[in-house]
Amino acid sequence: MVQEKNIVRLSLTIIMFIALLGLVSTPALAKGKGRYNKRACSKTASAAFLACQYEVKDDYWIAQGNCYNLDDYGDRSECFPDAKDEYKEAKSECRDQLEARKDLCDELGEDPYDPQLDPVDFVTINETNANPFFPLVDGNQWVYEGETEEGTETITVTVTGDTKEIEYPAESGRTFECVVVRDVVELDGDVIEDTFDWYAQDAEGNVWYFGEISQEFEDGELVGTEGSWKSGVDGAKPGIIMFADPLPEGVDVGTVYRQEFALGDAEDWAKLESLDAEADVPYPDGDCVVGTGNCRQTEEGTPLEPDVIENKYYKRNIGTVLEENPETGERVELVEFTTTP
Repeated sequence: MVQEKNIVRLSLTIIMFIALLGLVSTPALAKGKGRYNKRACSKTASAAFLACQYEVKDDYWIAQGNCYNLDDYGDRSECFPDAKDEYKEAKSECRDQLEARKDLCDELGEDPYDPQLDPVDFVTINETNANPFFPLVDGNQWVYEGETEEGTETITVTVTGDTKEIEYPAESGRTFECVVVRDVVELDGDVIEDTFDWYAQDAEGNVWYFGEISQEFEDGELVGTEGSWKSGVDGAKPGIIMFADPLPEGVDVGTVYRQEFALGDAEDWAKLESLDAEADVPYPDGDCVVGTGNCRQTEEGTPLEPDVIENKYYKRNIGTVLEENPETGERVELVEFTTTP
C-alpha cells in the first residue's frame, strides 16, 4: 500500500511539472493552431528554472558523496555543512535567474525566440560595408585596460582574418560564413581567458553573434570552457550584437534585444540607451561627445548573473570604447586601436 501511494505521489508530481511547462501534448488539450507559442518566453524561464534546480540537487548529492570519502573526521565534519550552504546559495541563485528571465520576458514579449536567417542575406565584411559601430575589418585590433579587485586587466581583441562556417539551424543546409575574432584577457600579465568569437553581418548592416569558444586559464593551465556555445547546437541561436546604421525600421532607443541564446549557457541581452552618448577614455580619438551623434550606449546583462549590469559605449568607425559597471564603478577603457594599412 505504501508503495502504491508513493507511485501516485510521483505521478502527480510529474503531472504538475508538465502542467507548469505547458507541455501536455494530448490531442484533447490542444486547442487551436499556435497553442504552443503562447507564453513561450515565460515557459522557457520556467523550464530553465526546473533544470537549474535539478542541477543544483545533482551537485549537492555529488558533494555529499565526496564528503563520505574524507578519512579525516575534522575535514568530514566541515564538508557536510559546507555542501549544505552551497546548496542553499545555488537554489537562491536559481530563483534569482528565474526572476531575471521573467523580467526580460516583460521587455521582449512572449513570442518564441527563433530568428529566421538566410545566408544569401549576408555579406562579406570589408572596409566599405562594415558596421561603423562594430567594424569587423581584417586586422583591426583593440586594446583595453581596467583595474579590478584582483589586479590590472588587459584585454586584446583582434579580427583574425580567419572565417568559420556555421550551419544554422542544425541540419538545414544553411551555412553562414562568420568572421573569427580573438579576445585575450590578461590579469597582471597572465592570460586568464582566451576566446574565439564568431560574427556575421547581414546586408542591412546588422552584426549577428553566432557563438564562441571560451577557454579559462589558471597558472597557465586550462581549467574550463564555460560559456562556450555554437548556433545550431543544442538549440542555440544567434543574436544581434550591433544594429545597423541607420537603425532598422522598428528599432529605437529603449529597444531590448537578445545578443545570444544558448539556454543556461549564454543569454546576454542589451538595451539601446542612447544614440548620442558621452564618455571619456584614454585613447586620443575615443571620447564620446554629446551633440555629435557619433556614439551609441547600451545597457547589457544576462539572467545567468542577474546582479551584473554593464554600460557599454560604441564610437563610430572605432567600435567599443568603454565598458562600465555602474554599481562598482569599474571601467574597462580603450587605450589603443590599430587598423591594417
